[in-house]
Amino acid sequence: MSLEQAAAAVRAAAERVFGEHVDQAAGYVELLERHGVERGLIGPREVERLWERHVLNSAVIGEQLPPGARVVDVGSGAGLPGVPLAIARPDLDIVLLEPMARRVDWLAEVAEKLELPITIVRGRAEERPVREQLGGADIVTARAVAPLAKLADWCLPLVRPDGFLVALKGASAADEIDRDGAAIREAGGADPLIVECGAAVLEVPSTVVKIRRLPSKTAPGKPKARSRKR
Repeated sequence: MSLEQAAAAVRAAAERVFGEHVDQAAGYVELLERHGVERGLIGPREVERLWERHVLNSAVIGEQLPPGARVVDVGSGAGLPGVPLAIARPDLDIVLLEPMARRVDWLAEVAEKLELPITIVRGRAEERPVREQLGGADIVTARAVAPLAKLADWCLPLVRPDGFLVALKGASAADEIDRDGAAIREAGGADPLIVECGAAVLEVPSTVVKIRRLPSKTAPGKPKARSRKR
């Protein structure tokens, strides 16, 4: 495929994924192209593949999100996958959770410039105040490189019973499920499922792991009771 053909394929995919909001998506890509490297949000090599490796890759996981879902994007960083999801799926109620002040500032600038109705919270998923504020989400998304065991421990407490953690993963997804199955169950998760998203529009579909949050009597943000040894 020539460079011209590749560019045309990306444009066509963007129009299919974002529809009438494709100009907003292009605005987001432009912001990342201009400021992403200097602000430490992306590496220099990523500039040329922002659409296919980051923006479209993130937006297509909307296939797994129900209409009107309340979504918490943990460790949002540059805004991935939260910002592309907010553009492609304006029906979603999206919260971007990010611990670093400079990245929170960036996310606020993006939301203002693109006129996105998203909420931005500074904090970490494992912090009690964050769990009390954001717990009960229908979906929690994560694009971090952390193992599934850690993601489940951090993120599942934010998910309502029978809601889902949706973690963007790669070829290692099956191995991680095999390795971390016990830790996922200990964190309150069940039925980890590998799903490919965007197969109809992307040359390389996005791979996600969906983990269901088991019903629990423990409220978000509250630690589990521990038995005392006599």
